[in-house]
Parts: sequence; structure tokens; C-alpha cells
Amino acid sequence: MKLKNHIKQHRARLDLTQQDLAERVGVRRQTILSIEKGKYVPSALLAFQIADALGMKVDELFELFELVIEEATP
Repeated sequence: MKLKNHIKQHRARLDLTQQDLAERVGVRRQTILSIEKGKYVPSALLAFQIADALGMKVDELFELFELVIEEATP
């Protein structure tokens, strides 16, 4: 499973920079960047804070998807 997010799109919709959002939720800009790129999975608390800062529900901002790995056939 992998966590996908729509932070960048909704941040842009509100004309917020990564720094603006980071300040609203009390983290560093690099944390927002890492979450947007899928390199860091936020805690539940941080996910709720980000969603709240963007005026959204967590399940509208984040979604789980399953990675499908195909086995090579000999």
C-alpha cells in the first residue's frame, strides 16, 4: 500500500506556498515537500492538521492505493 496525496493541488488552489502551509501546521517547509513527493508519510495528527489548514477532510486529501507487482514468468 502507498499513500497518495493531493496537497500540492489544493495548496495551489489557495495560493499557498510550501512555506505558508508549513507555518500553518508547525513544521518545516522540507517536511511539506517530502509529503507532497510521497517520500514521507505524515502522522495522523499532521495529516489532520494539513487537511484542516487546507479546509478539507483527510480522506479528500490523502488516499491509499495498492501497488501491484507482477511476477515474471519463467
